[in-house]
Amino acid sequence: MRKHCEKKCYLGPLSAKERNEKAFTIRYEAAEDQRNAHLSRPVCNGDEWLYPKKIANFSKGLPHNSLGEVDMNSYNRYIKALNSGKVSDFNSIPMGGPVKLSNPQAAYALDLIGSDSHKMNLAVPPTFSSAWQAGEMAEVYWQALTRDVSFSEYSRNPLTKAAAAELSRLSDFRGPKSNGEVTTETLFRGNTPGDLAGPYISQFLWKDIPFGAKTITQQYRTTLPDSYHLTSYDAWLNIQNGGSSEAPKYDLKSRYIRNGRDLSAYVHQDFSYQGPLSACLILLSFGKEAIAQTNPYMNSATEGGFVTFGAAHILDLVAKVTRAALEAAWCQKFLIHRRLRPEEFGGRVHNHLTGETCYPFHKELLESQVVQQTFKQFGTYLLPMAYPEGCPTHPAYPAGHACLAGAGATVLKAFFNENFHIPNPVEANSDGLSLIPYGDTPLTIGGELNKLASNIALGRDTAGVHWRSDGIEGLKLGETVAIEILKDYSKTYNERFCGFTLTKFDGTTITIK
Repeated sequence: MRKHCEKKCYLGPLSAKERNEKAFTIRYEAAEDQRNAHLSRPVCNGDEWLYPKKIANFSKGLPHNSLGEVDMNSYNRYIKALNSGKVSDFNSIPMGGPVKLSNPQAAYALDLIGSDSHKMNLAVPPTFSSAWQAGEMAEVYWQALTRDVSFSEYSRNPLTKAAAAELSRLSDFRGPKSNGEVTTETLFRGNTPGDLAGPYISQFLWKDIPFGAKTITQQYRTTLPDSYHLTSYDAWLNIQNGGSSEAPKYDLKSRYIRNGRDLSAYVHQDFSYQGPLSACLILLSFGKEAIAQTNPYMNSATEGGFVTFGAAHILDLVAKVTRAALEAAWCQKFLIHRRLRPEEFGGRVHNHLTGETCYPFHKELLESQVVQQTFKQFGTYLLPMAYPEGCPTHPAYPAGHACLAGAGATVLKAFFNENFHIPNPVEANSDGLSLIPYGDTPLTIGGELNKLASNIALGRDTAGVHWRSDGIEGLKLGETVAIEILKDYSKTYNERFCGFTLTKFDGTTITIK
């Protein structure tokens, strides 16, 4: 009787036992593939061993002396905890104030999909005394001084012209260039295909977002012009020691993102995958033509995608990959690089140029126009921060926002037609109170997703909390995380599916099977 009932009620090409075995085989083979993948040794820049006082490493929140140099007993206890992974060791780290470290134990998290976070490597970041580091610091100084310049006015504003000219003269500045020069059209932009096309801000940060039964207008709360923080030495040192901060002062009007200050405010208040989620909802509203041709339901006469290869599938993966991207970022941040933040570096610059101590800076930074301009405007050489609390209490490299954005954008490029032209493109006017049509050049899904990822990554540089290489390499790490997860899931579908095809941030095309 039981066998008869089972045959009648349970349909499908596989019996329950066969299905159970197939599910196990897929999981087992995915795990074996990951276990057998090449293991490479992580490499850092060596600064932590080079400088006994740890001047090139992140230490915010721990106790510091009057120069902002970390108390070595506290730093050693911090390293001991990271090395052991023991909760008791983390609980015994001497802290400088009430502010806590940001979740270092996330660096040890394991996951059941994709590659393990400890198997993914990054390029070695710049060293403290290098010309490369000097170029990155000069850029974040300029980004701070130009926060209130509208992106639409970059070609005319004296500050952005001066920024482009000085960055062009630096020997190892690695931002995008035109004919070998940084221009106001390439200034502060990303290095991916699409970054230099059209307005500075991606369409996915301007266009209305269909959100269920309502529509979200992308006007956001921003801070007041000329709001700069941690420009006095006492305020800076208090924050390094984990002290409390004042509240931001907000504009009474919400605005479309029109300058660096608005972008800094967006990436201060956004939740983890807000940008990719917003882009996904906008893309889903574009219709069938915006879907990738690899979607198995593109030409079906009887079916449409939903749970698989439809909205529910894409929305789930956009969220799913971002946490895994953060796990990979936290491994690199805490267990490998422990790179200091621009905010901390600015304190080193100040104490060096005021004669309080001597540090091995590259001369191109010390001789730069932007360092002198900063002192002239604020009376210190400290980096003017967008946020009262300064940077978060986790190391710089790579940028978590960049990893999130890179992973989310990669999933969206896998599911949507990268060559589809964005309908009715727009840009914000100079005061950010309205959108106006943009019609100079066609803007594609692929290009604008790359630009979205760069906006989110480099927007944190504009706030003063990250370096360019944090963002650029973070995008690549997030991309790798997403590709590995898409690869694991590619074996789980019943549909006749030839794989996800997408263009990576470096411009190469891959198919994931």
